[in-house]
Amino acid sequence: MELSNLTSFHPEYFLLTGIPGLQNLHLLLSIPLSVMYVLDLIGNSILILVIGTNETLQQPMYLFLMMLASCDLLLSSSTVPKTLCIFWFNSHKISFNGCLVQMYLIHFNFGTESAILVSMAYDRYQAICHPLSYATTVTGSLVRKMVVVGLLRSFVSITPFVYLLYRLPYEGGNVIEHTYCEHMSMARLATADILVNVVYGMTLAILATGIDLILIILSYISIIKAVARLRSSEAHAKAFNTCVSHVCVIILFYTPAFFSFIAHRVGHKYVPLQVHILVANLYVLVPPMMNPIIYGVRTREIGHQVVSMFSRRSARRCSEKMFLRK
Repeated sequence: MELSNLTSFHPEYFLLTGIPGLQNLHLLLSIPLSVMYVLDLIGNSILILVIGTNETLQQPMYLFLMMLASCDLLLSSSTVPKTLCIFWFNSHKISFNGCLVQMYLIHFNFGTESAILVSMAYDRYQAICHPLSYATTVTGSLVRKMVVVGLLRSFVSITPFVYLLYRLPYEGGNVIEHTYCEHMSMARLATADILVNVVYGMTLAILATGIDLILIILSYISIIKAVARLRSSEAHAKAFNTCVSHVCVIILFYTPAFFSFIAHRVGHKYVPLQVHILVANLYVLVPPMMNPIIYGVRTREIGHQVVSMFSRRSARRCSEKMFLRK
């Protein structure tokens, strides 16, 4: 079918309802939502600034962390502003193409973050299991290649979503019961068979995200075995401290994502829609908000550099005030 014929079956816009059944609480819910979003913006921006401007932090682990912070900013910023517009101004409309773009950004960022978490697990595996060869194995060149591969994988795997949704006719309703556009929430509005969409989405989740999670688990099994062989309690504590931040981020990232995936496909009969959408909103906000806090608190080098940066700025302001008084 030609594109010109396809577009005639597309609505001019979709209507995002927000959280069904909780419309009266939208204004109240917007308070924690906006606070978390501001913390997300501030925390991840500081993380990117600190790592990007300090030569001492130009190491693989911190470069991966900077990429993770960038993805977190893009993920939350592609969804939260529109959600707040719904809650504050009852701005429910989103164009068909705008919905496709938002859907693409959400899934692209999820795929990229998953790839970065695998890369970080490999980095920790090499650092703990093969410390003597770590510096020659995990180089700047390897980091760049891993990031490029992660981006390309997301591009190749997520781009078909656009075609799979664009080919469908939407001659029925145009109301999406959600705060943002997702692949399955759009596909369910189509007046045609969406089996291909369902199969491709599940296949992608199993082959991409599932394999990522398996690789992470295998990495940490090897790490646990290596740590168990260490005799020094100090070495045990150091290895544990190195990995605990990453493990917390992995749990925060995958848990709500898998809950949302299952609820979309098999759990919509058992999970209340309000719960599903609330968790979906927490998924795009809580991990991005918590990641800088976790790494800032657990990673001494980052915490020290953040304190040092603000101390220098505070000292500079004091000296400027002293100069102006003179």
